Amino acid sequence: MNMQEIEAPAGATRGDERLHVAVIGSGGAAMAAALKAAERGARVTLVERGTLGGTCVNVGCVPSKILIRAAHVAHLRRASPFDDAIAACPPAIAHERLHALQRARVLELRRAKYEAVLDANPAIEVVHGEARFAGPNALEVRLYGGGERRVAFDRCLIAAGAHPAVPEVPGLRDTPYWTSTDALASDTIPPRLAVIGASAVAAELAQAFARLGSRVTLLARRTLFAGEDPAIGAALAEVFRAERITVLEHTQAVRVGCADGAFTLATAHGELRAERLLVATGRSPNTRDLALDAAGVAADARGAVVVDAALRTSTPGIYAAGDCTALPQFVYVAAAAGTRAAINMTGGTAKLDVSAVPAVVFTDPQVATVGLSEHQAERAGLATESRTLTLDNVPRALVNFDTRGFIKLVVERGSRRLLGVQAVAAEAGELIQTAALAIRAGMTADELAEQLFPYLTMVEGLKLAAQSFEKDVRQLSCCAG
Repeated sequence: MNMQEIEAPAGATRGDERLHVAVIGSGGAAMAAALKAAERGARVTLVERGTLGGTCVNVGCVPSKILIRAAHVAHLRRASPFDDAIAACPPAIAHERLHALQRARVLELRRAKYEAVLDANPAIEVVHGEARFAGPNALEVRLYGGGERRVAFDRCLIAAGAHPAVPEVPGLRDTPYWTSTDALASDTIPPRLAVIGASAVAAELAQAFARLGSRVTLLARRTLFAGEDPAIGAALAEVFRAERITVLEHTQAVRVGCADGAFTLATAHGELRAERLLVATGRSPNTRDLALDAAGVAADARGAVVVDAALRTSTPGIYAAGDCTALPQFVYVAAAAGTRAAINMTGGTAKLDVSAVPAVVFTDPQVATVGLSEHQAERAGLATESRTLTLDNVPRALVNFDTRGFIKLVVERGSRRLLGVQAVAAEAGELIQTAALAIRAGMTADELAEQLFPYLTMVEGLKLAAQSFEKDVRQLSCCAG
């Protein structure tokens, strides 16, 4: 993501008065915007209706990655490629203690990165309450301590985030189903867990709970990761089935019930039963209660605030960033958008470029992508070539005794300009930023193949995949340049 900006501090004042910026929310986009606006001389009022910190630190990235890491450790103690030499030992898992570790780290990070930062910044006032627009230049805030407060602003950022979406399945809403928030807040591991969903959150939590002791069944309306290159879903489905996770593709729940401590899911292929049901089918913007119409702010059919590359909404002076927009739902995109919005609100010029956003799914092996898949490129009118390198050609994977997955490069036919990379690998998240930089720099596969990569790293697989456009890498020496 490029940031092209012109800093203009004078835009943060109106005569002798400081520009007043209102921010709705306190997550990644909101915090980045509030801090940048204050840095550029504005007075900021930040309105938060719930817990400071938003989704990522409280109920998203941080607690989920702790759970996933713990599940990975449990899995390796139970089974690894080195069991013939290092005896396996089935782990005894104290779920309550694991949950306590998770919560303690969440509280620590929230205090250090949100609460303490806001407390230390005199230019930012935090108001606890629920905001809604009272026109294009004011908010009405229902205060949690009682009463209401009107907040007039010169500029406003909508950064209200999103919440788990729940599909319309007969009977579902009458049951105590889990969302990802509920699953991460639980200090128990159910004997049987059914998961409705087939993308990042569903896959990550399905594998984590399976590795911590649940018998997991995952229902995918189409296939795993249906929006990605088909090889990704196929690879993960194979891994999951090897770990005794039941993956039911092209399967939907047509009715859900719950009685006597067990869920019943009726499908076209039969009935499933489980002690818990996790619904992980995406997220919806938190915009319904903001009275966007009162400010003339346009939203799409999902309720996502419509913004341009400068994060401007349809109403002058009102901007939006993060998961309440249609931008990619990653906290690093949200923070980048918040920063750029703040620059624009205070007189500068900045744009957000999301043409090459790296994405990582923290399954094992990980899924990492950047740029265009073959299908996406061809839909955009680009003629493509591609090469897929299986990990038995990558020395790091061989010495790890873990050759599950692949690295795929998609290039423009003729020029061989790199268009996209898709990877399924144990450390795919650690190599994808290199691919993102190569795409951003306009590199060709030939240029990537000529770069120096350290031997016995997973990222060396990018070089080998690039070399495979011209060579049979199986015929090269172990670290051929």
